[in-house]
Amino acid sequence: MLRTGSLLILLTAMAAPLAAQPAPDTVVVTLEEAVRRALAVSPDLDQARAELDFAEARSRLARASRFLTEFDATTGHAVAPGLDVPDPRPPDDALYLDPGVRNDWEDLRPYNQIDVEAIQPLYTWGELGGSLRAARKGVEVEEAAVAGKAVEVAFRAAELYYNVLVTDELLRLAERTRDVVAQAKREIDRLLQEGDPGVDDADLFQVRITEQEFLRRLVEVQQSRLTAREALARQLLLPEGVAVAAAEGVLAPLAFTPQPLEHYLAEAAQHRPELAQARAGVAAREALVRVARSGYFPKLFVGLEASYRFAEGRVRQPNPYISDPFRGGGVRAGVGVRQQLNFLQTRARVAQAEAEQAEVQAQLDGVRQLVRFEVEKAYRDLITARAALAAADTALTISKEWLQFEYINFDLELGDTENLVKAVRENLGLEAGYYEAVRRYNLAVLRLFDATGTLAARLESGTLVE
Repeated sequence: MLRTGSLLILLTAMAAPLAAQPAPDTVVVTLEEAVRRALAVSPDLDQARAELDFAEARSRLARASRFLTEFDATTGHAVAPGLDVPDPRPPDDALYLDPGVRNDWEDLRPYNQIDVEAIQPLYTWGELGGSLRAARKGVEVEEAAVAGKAVEVAFRAAELYYNVLVTDELLRLAERTRDVVAQAKREIDRLLQEGDPGVDDADLFQVRITEQEFLRRLVEVQQSRLTAREALARQLLLPEGVAVAAAEGVLAPLAFTPQPLEHYLAEAAQHRPELAQARAGVAAREALVRVARSGYFPKLFVGLEASYRFAEGRVRQPNPYISDPFRGGGVRAGVGVRQQLNFLQTRARVAQAEAEQAEVQAQLDGVRQLVRFEVEKAYRDLITARAALAAADTALTISKEWLQFEYINFDLELGDTENLVKAVRENLGLEAGYYEAVRRYNLAVLRLFDATGTLAARLESGTLVE
């Protein structure tokens, strides 16, 4: 008797023919093109790049702070009284000697003042240098964050791409499954009409039930296929109404021969963004510890102060002991020392910086172990997926031999319909399993490159496998 086995049910979970899903516009992309576009338009990467821009601006600020760390100009604008000078008028440079000179508050005129202050550090015990190094390492931290986000986006785009590819393969397989079910119905009808004793009405009922199961699963997976394509289109930020299709058309295993595990561990140590980020973070915290400790020591600097005051009608007095507050100016320059005297605060800042350094160092140690574990797991998963693919390929070859054998027997009227349908069903099920095994194997290769931190660079350069 014919049986609706689970393999046939699995086979029917496929999409309808591509011609039944027309798209007004379709973008056809290869895997590398899909990844490059995803990296170019990803909002996640744009956010990471914005944080990198902020870090670079902070680094430029640190570099600019090496020169004239304080350079300010302050202006003041008001009104000033004129001068009530007795007659006869004394000389301008002797007005201060005449007791009859008074401020005339009924004769107001504009008053303007400008003060300029500049300080240039000469030696800061590592405060400026540490701040500059911390800012540079902060840029490296954000650069590593961008690289890590790029690897994440690249893997997500590649996974979605393979989801579309495997759907296309199962789509073609679904068409053959539909034909098998229809052919089985016709053949059973014919044999029943001929009165073949090896076939009865139960066979026909079971095939009809299988057909309904196929139709149910067909609708379910049609939507799944649309979801897979829509997911890739959204990852690529395609305009509304534009569909995406895989350029390869055929899902084939990547031509990749694994190197020894130590090779990938070494690659991860060199390229993994999380390690670069943690190392840069440790260096930045070390620099900030140096900045905090500089508070214990005096800072040597050269300073400049300049001031100019002007009100029309007022006279500048040349006497060094007498001056007009509304008219005059001067310049002072020299070398000075600045010392933070609250050493308890300095000690607390140093302790805080050292604690943050210890925290980031512990994070680096943890990341090293995590990266090593992820590389080893990805490597072993690849070996497992490779063995599963080889087994699926061998099983598919055997099923093809079995199917060929049943076809020959059926043509020679030595076989029966049940065995032929079983062979066809098994072949279709194993072929579907083979494509799933190919997908898992290809993704295992990508996960290994992801674990080593080289996935985005390989996909962008088109050198995924050599």
